[in-house]
Amino acid sequence: MVDQRQVMNFRVRAQQLDRAEGTLADTAVLDIGVQDTGPDGGRWALAIRGVDVPAMSAEDLILLWTVRGAPHLYRRADVGKVAAAVEPFSDADAGKRIYDAAKPLKAAGIGILAALDEVAAHLRAIVTQPTVKGDVSGRLAEVMPEPYLRFCRPCNATHLYEMPFRLAAVRAGLELQLDTSPPVLQRIARFTKAATSDDRLDLIRAYLRLLGPATPKHVADYLDAPVKDVKARWPEDVIEVVVGGEARSLLAADEQAWESAEATATRLLGPYDLFLQAKDRATLVPDTAHAKELWPVLGRPGAVLVDGQLVGTWRPRKSGRTFKVAVQPWRTLSASTRNGIVEQAERLAAYRSVALAGVEFPA
Repeated sequence: MVDQRQVMNFRVRAQQLDRAEGTLADTAVLDIGVQDTGPDGGRWALAIRGVDVPAMSAEDLILLWTVRGAPHLYRRADVGKVAAAVEPFSDADAGKRIYDAAKPLKAAGIGILAALDEVAAHLRAIVTQPTVKGDVSGRLAEVMPEPYLRFCRPCNATHLYEMPFRLAAVRAGLELQLDTSPPVLQRIARFTKAATSDDRLDLIRAYLRLLGPATPKHVADYLDAPVKDVKARWPEDVIEVVVGGEARSLLAADEQAWESAEATATRLLGPYDLFLQAKDRATLVPDTAHAKELWPVLGRPGAVLVDGQLVGTWRPRKSGRTFKVAVQPWRTLSASTRNGIVEQAERLAAYRSVALAGVEFPA
């Protein structure tokens, strides 16, 4: 039996949220991918793990649509093995990952993996130079048959279903240009998908290493994969621990780190930071009202992490070239904790290249 604090401390250490500096090569979260959503997305997640973000370039990082169809940052040197690691485990898995797009394909007798390969082939033929997503989508709609297409009411146009589009892009050897909105797709230079991934980039093992201890359902929910497929690939080199009455697995290699983990750091986590992506949300935030505040249906705030615990939310209040950070704490914060939060807000302001006008705490 272990308590919530030990789980949280282990994850802070595993995700290197308590270190002062590091390199892309030794930044563990890049093994599973760093979601790049919103202004405080992937590179802010790297910055609070000690990476010198201004020194990075497109030669170092690559942005791909991968897990759950979301854009994730990886080391460019890993791209071939990443492409192998994010492959659906089976046709059934592929069908689950593309949501409602699977139904018309199945009705037409088209296998889901075969469908993704078909979309990828057309994507590869269309994107011979950097091309805006909307232009790619329009050209795809002209060449793909009906089971691949849907009518989009907001656009009043017919498009390819979104998830097959996104999940086929890596299969086509395409990346997303950094800092483009709308997204621009381009070919990955000298791209070759590896025949297999490796233990470091294996998504199940990476989840256990960074977000463990966990169950097959936690991992399946993170990947949008069937639990059956995850169970069939569950590592054998695991130990069992009990968290809140639930048996979970931890990689045996992490047992010593698990037993000795302590966390002392203050961080402003972005809304989609990996730490907040764990699928045992009741472990992260036991209070249901606080959980609703942190994970609303729309407009997620960031989270305030102090010494291994989530103690509140934060939102940026930007106005012109200045901005404030509004903090909503879930408990009374000491003066030293408030000072630590202000220091992190100053760090965020420097990252955004704006002046910090102040940090707002409730009276």
